[in-house]
Amino acid sequence: MNVYDSERMADILSPHGYSLADQPDEADLVILNTCHIREKAAEKVYSELGRMRRTQQARRAQGSDMTIAVAGCVAQAEGSEIIRRAPVVDMVFGPQTYHRLPEMLAQLDREGARRKIVETDFPVEEKFDTLNSAGNHGGVTAFLTVQEGCDKFCTYCVVPYTRGAEFSRPVPDVLAEARRLAGAGVREITLLGQNVNAYHGEAADGRNWSLGRLIREIAGISGIERIRYTTSYPSEMDRDLISAHAEVPQLMPYLHLPVQSGSDRVLEAMNRRHTAAEYLALVEQIRAARPDIALSSDFIVGFPGENQRDFEATMELVANVGFAQAYSFKYSARPGTPAAAMPYQIDEAEKSDRLQILQQLLNEQQQAFNAACVGQDFDILFEKPGRGAGQIVGRSPYLQPVHIEGTADLIGNITQVRITAHSANSLSGTRVVDRDATPLDSTRQAGARA
Repeated sequence: MNVYDSERMADILSPHGYSLADQPDEADLVILNTCHIREKAAEKVYSELGRMRRTQQARRAQGSDMTIAVAGCVAQAEGSEIIRRAPVVDMVFGPQTYHRLPEMLAQLDREGARRKIVETDFPVEEKFDTLNSAGNHGGVTAFLTVQEGCDKFCTYCVVPYTRGAEFSRPVPDVLAEARRLAGAGVREITLLGQNVNAYHGEAADGRNWSLGRLIREIAGISGIERIRYTTSYPSEMDRDLISAHAEVPQLMPYLHLPVQSGSDRVLEAMNRRHTAAEYLALVEQIRAARPDIALSSDFIVGFPGENQRDFEATMELVANVGFAQAYSFKYSARPGTPAAAMPYQIDEAEKSDRLQILQQLLNEQQQAFNAACVGQDFDILFEKPGRGAGQIVGRSPYLQPVHIEGTADLIGNITQVRITAHSANSLSGTRVVDRDATPLDSTRQAGARA
């Protein structure tokens, strides 16, 4: 979501004479687009602002200047506190107000250093209204926000407070942007939302569409060959969306489905609206619909009150599911969330020990999944040149980076590749020249879940 927002800010500033700088010290305007989901991410903002202060001083010594802004969820959560802690900051604005960035910059020019701007309102509809003017896209993949905000109020999470209530973009607006992206050469679209599968956008006839129906419509747009979506909430996976995985070939067989814990006691304390058994049953339904699907997830260890038995339940769930990839973190207390005030906070050393054990298993599963891909043929969408001479990089249906020796004319094309080697986070292979080569069937793909 932050990548998408950053791209839109660049689009909005472009007509006002701004272009992207390669390095911060070359920039007239630096925007730190921030995340508040964990304490470490928030504190990195202030560390970066210290470096920016020195860069700003150096530019002023050379007779130029630099405007510094903090955007995103840290800005939304902390507002004027950022300026108090870091007076170098000129502007603070939340994720629903970046469309007013040109106006804020003009105000700053008028009032100069005497004025600090803090904008943390929640006009989410206004924000989406301005997206139609953003169209400077040069890649073959693109993010498309269809939903923002969250009404779930997990006890550890700041998203409902920094992104606001759930809001779904109207169907005509989403489809219009998807068509513009397709016209600009985009082949793969990732639909974004804090709870993207809670999408219920209003269509032209006044009825609400589910995410599954929206995906089916986007799949019919000429030029769109691949569709993904993230991030999903388990209890919002309805039958229509599960069926879309079976029926829409453009919908890639890779799903990020956060579970957070395998302990029902911890899930209840987190205010997650599912049990471990319900999650496992959902996984079975999804795999029945699409046997070759690969799953990724999120995990939090060391949640307040989590005991060894709770942690072992998480390990058991991981072993039962078998994930192609996962993100795992130590619990981080966020100010203002209910979990931050809960008793039985877990010692940091214990959190670290549990995280290390969990990550070892998750890494083993990822390695096994990647190893199972070797010898198989995948359709790869090539996106850009690789780091090495004569190398290009694309993505597999399972979102893994895939490297081959190839020429730049393959970029933007979907090409069949035979996987010959794997590493911890990527694959490599050779182009399959014989297009009659046996494709990866569902049985072999299901085996890739090992």
